[in-house]
Amino acid sequence: MGKYINYDIRFITDLKNMLQTSVELYGNQTAFLEKHNGKYEPVTYNEFYHDVRCLGSALYDLNKPVRRVMVIGENCYLWAVSYMAVVCGLGVVVPVDREATADDVANIAKLSESDIIIYADSVENKVSEIENINKISFSSLGNYIESGSQLLASGMNFYINSKINPTEMSVLLFTSGTTGVAKGVMLSHKNIVFDLMEMNKMINIHPEDTFLSVLPLHHTYECTCGFLCVLYRGAKIAYCEKLSMITQNLVETKASIILVVPLMLETMYKKIWRNVEKSGKEKTLRSAIKINNAMKKVGIDLSKKLFAEIHNNFGGHLRLFISGGAAVDPEVLSGMRDLGFFAIQGYGLTECAPLAAVNRDTFYRDKSAGLATPNAMLAIENPDENGIGEIKFKGENIMLGYYNMPELTAEVIKDGWFYTGDLGYLDSDGFLIITGRKKNVIVTTNGKNIFPEEIEIQFARYENVLDAIVVGEDSSAGETIIKAIIYPDYNLVNADLESRGIKTDDITAAEYRDAVRSMFAAIVNEINLKLPSFKRIRKFTVRKNEFEKTTTKKIKRYAQTNLDDSDQI
Repeated sequence: MGKYINYDIRFITDLKNMLQTSVELYGNQTAFLEKHNGKYEPVTYNEFYHDVRCLGSALYDLNKPVRRVMVIGENCYLWAVSYMAVVCGLGVVVPVDREATADDVANIAKLSESDIIIYADSVENKVSEIENINKISFSSLGNYIESGSQLLASGMNFYINSKINPTEMSVLLFTSGTTGVAKGVMLSHKNIVFDLMEMNKMINIHPEDTFLSVLPLHHTYECTCGFLCVLYRGAKIAYCEKLSMITQNLVETKASIILVVPLMLETMYKKIWRNVEKSGKEKTLRSAIKINNAMKKVGIDLSKKLFAEIHNNFGGHLRLFISGGAAVDPEVLSGMRDLGFFAIQGYGLTECAPLAAVNRDTFYRDKSAGLATPNAMLAIENPDENGIGEIKFKGENIMLGYYNMPELTAEVIKDGWFYTGDLGYLDSDGFLIITGRKKNVIVTTNGKNIFPEEIEIQFARYENVLDAIVVGEDSSAGETIIKAIIYPDYNLVNADLESRGIKTDDITAAEYRDAVRSMFAAIVNEINLKLPSFKRIRKFTVRKNEFEKTTTKKIKRYAQTNLDDSDQI
């Protein structure tokens, strides 16, 4: 055997074919776990398939065989039914961020030319005033499913007999990302099933697995990797109630896999060690990790036994974290594995449906975003003397283009390559190392390139820092200096001050500001000691309020760099 394993997968042509074959293989097994009246209830593959076909039949219109259907709401079983009913024969699904404003929702409805919107009751106020569109609430879907069941019983098979063209647009995703520029990404069945097959060659997911779905389903990362992938492999999906209940839901569902973004994984890791330190068992745990790592070298893994208390806090069955959306601290990935939780990261973009690279579960590097998938290619455009250049990708999952934006499409897709806008290099084994976003690079007055992400990851290692970004700022002397903008965990900051005898209730605002700034000045100094002189932070500000973020927890940089006095300490 070589460096890695390619797992066996079944070939699928489109999402309808994927669902049909999964039902044939796993029909009586549980597909979904959703909480009702305080208890997770199972839904089988057969039951899900029935609901999808019934809803599709109820909404099918012979006079309009290709419909465009918006779906907006929290992660739930009915979201999944709605999505699959559309792509398996109705037409084009338009998933929408439930955190979008009413104006954004109305604008997407207009731009996408949708004629139906299926929505959760929680967002009814955002869709109520949209005109010329059929509005269907999640709470009324049961009636449609019943109606569709009757149609199917009477022999009305137009929907289930509809043909899928794998190369046509089937998903239209409007994304602003972190740049503030809204684009409609057109994806086909072929794009998505290519990702499903490629991902499962690299990571072993099996029918016994249960995924806890936490990230928003409208985002292609969770939709492809945490929803469609699960159905493809015959596993189960359990829906998390809310972020604050992740650990409780992990226990209740006995979940084995969870997709996360770096902030979530880093927060969990910090919390584990904070609890260990509070219990006075830090030295014991570090000794146990050292012993276990030595045992692993001879094929013996005692993680479940040595770290049973930690594992039980996560439900006792959690085996795999997959992180995406941004770079995660390599020390966190290795630290989670030290505790017996396998953790890897991948790299993707909506335009790639989303997979562009992922670490294999048998061949990985913590500082890397991963390897190209078996039937795709990664390359670096115009590498500099360090091998760093723009990352480009080629594979069957590259989008059809940006909706009604041919010029913008032509800027990013050239000769079959998608130009990502990210910078990085490939190491000798083909692992992709991302150094930063092309648009974020800070160019100093002496021509040095600084990637802010490599400095930001240093801040993530401090417990009392919740978020930080690094930007370039022009100084009065006409040079570009490095500036950090920090958002602290004020609960920990205040507890730290109290432990030093500084009573936060008894000091003035100016004294509090000075104490907080002194705390973070010490952190900045520590980080600077690890950096070459041209990368050192020359200025920093401390935010009063959290950064504005996308629903996948990425900071919207374009909205954050200019702070007035009311925003900072």
